[in-house]
Amino acid sequence: MAAENGKLHLAMFPWLAFGHMLPFLEFSKLVAEKGHKVSFISTPRNIDRLPKLPPHLSPLIDFVALPLPHLKNLPETAEATVDLPPDGVGYLKNAYDLLQKPLTDFLITHKPDWIIYDYVPYWLPAIAKKVDIPTVYFSPFLAATICCVCPALGDDDYRKTPEDYTVLPKWVPFPSTAASPRFMAIKLTDAIVGDESRSRLSEYYRFRGSIRGADIISIRTHIEFEPEWLKLAEDLHKKPVIPVGFIAPLDDDSVDETETWGWIKEWLDKQERGSIVYVAFGTEAKLSQDELTEIALGLELSGLPFFWVLRTHRGSFDPDPLHLPDGFLERTKAQGVVCTSWVPQLKILGHDSIGGYLTHSGWSSVIEALKFGKALVLLSFFADQGRNAKVLEEKKIGYPIPRNNDDGSFTRNSVAESLSLVMLEEEGKVYKEKAKEMSNLFGDKEKQSLCMDNFLDHLKANKRHH
Repeated sequence: MAAENGKLHLAMFPWLAFGHMLPFLEFSKLVAEKGHKVSFISTPRNIDRLPKLPPHLSPLIDFVALPLPHLKNLPETAEATVDLPPDGVGYLKNAYDLLQKPLTDFLITHKPDWIIYDYVPYWLPAIAKKVDIPTVYFSPFLAATICCVCPALGDDDYRKTPEDYTVLPKWVPFPSTAASPRFMAIKLTDAIVGDESRSRLSEYYRFRGSIRGADIISIRTHIEFEPEWLKLAEDLHKKPVIPVGFIAPLDDDSVDETETWGWIKEWLDKQERGSIVYVAFGTEAKLSQDELTEIALGLELSGLPFFWVLRTHRGSFDPDPLHLPDGFLERTKAQGVVCTSWVPQLKILGHDSIGGYLTHSGWSSVIEALKFGKALVLLSFFADQGRNAKVLEEKKIGYPIPRNNDDGSFTRNSVAESLSLVMLEEEGKVYKEKAKEMSNLFGDKEKQSLCMDNFLDHLKANKRHH
């Protein structure tokens, strides 16, 4: 039920990918820290897999499990993108679209003050309007991404080919390099046009419906980080656009005791301050065998100490596990560590011996690194990562590994040279300095708290009285 005494009741409805559910959960925790009530809506198996809540917040966050409708072509146990090969995600979206009825029933019964939702359920604003519940579209992506993906209200998109996406759209009035590199634009073609043969809507159709139907747009960013993009988003969409801060995960003290952290900490403690490259490419993208080989041999060539979190396969459905080059582990055992299981990433990034992070440029990972002021070496693979890398490069916060513009390929030499540049050379100092400077913004709890207050004040001022 709607909360009393000036406190809000917010419903959260993320897309079924951990790169979305986790930011929504961190967002929920920050809302609950302010004393408001949250209903976090997902499917049963996903809720079971989310990290446990801190005890003081669990009374304020209620998990609402809506069973995922069963569809042919979707394995019984698949409830998140990580459970599926990339070409199966369309079926997950179709099943998610069938949550319209149970979601409507929830809104009618519980009457939250607002519903905060993701880019996939383009149909949600119409449902919420019918039951008189105002809506917030929450973007876990940068404001630059929102502006480049979605034209102004009422405008159609003139872009039809990958080439159209390698330059900024004509509605961006200021100079920026934040267009997609060509190899990334080619990968995005499917997102742009969808797949008629499987009655699959394009990603961008969903994006636009979700953004255009919202009463408010909230973005996981800060006015000091991308002021011009936030202003443009408001100009394009003619509605309030509110930066809610970076929503960096709270330091996780619960992992202090784990065996995993024990041996990792012991190894890190023996290394020199700022000497290690941390290597990780997120939970969603799987490298090709060629990419993996070049990264491994590039690390070896660089001679730098490294800690590599390597996913050799994406899940039980993935028949082709990746292999490190012959003899690699033996040759580098004094140089670095390869870990193929879960690690407490936040703890590792916070350790003094980590000097740089070779990353896929996923926004959550970037936020975690910059919270601790770690220099970034960028190697992006899909979705918004290419644009993130461009924005970071433009601001001199990250150095992109040089690649072939047509197919995205790169060499062991370019990996080794890029790592050495950022970690050791005079020329790369700017990236370390910028990252340190950014930690004052990304790690500032006070600024985060003010963003959240500003957002919640806006929701209180504009809530409907049921």
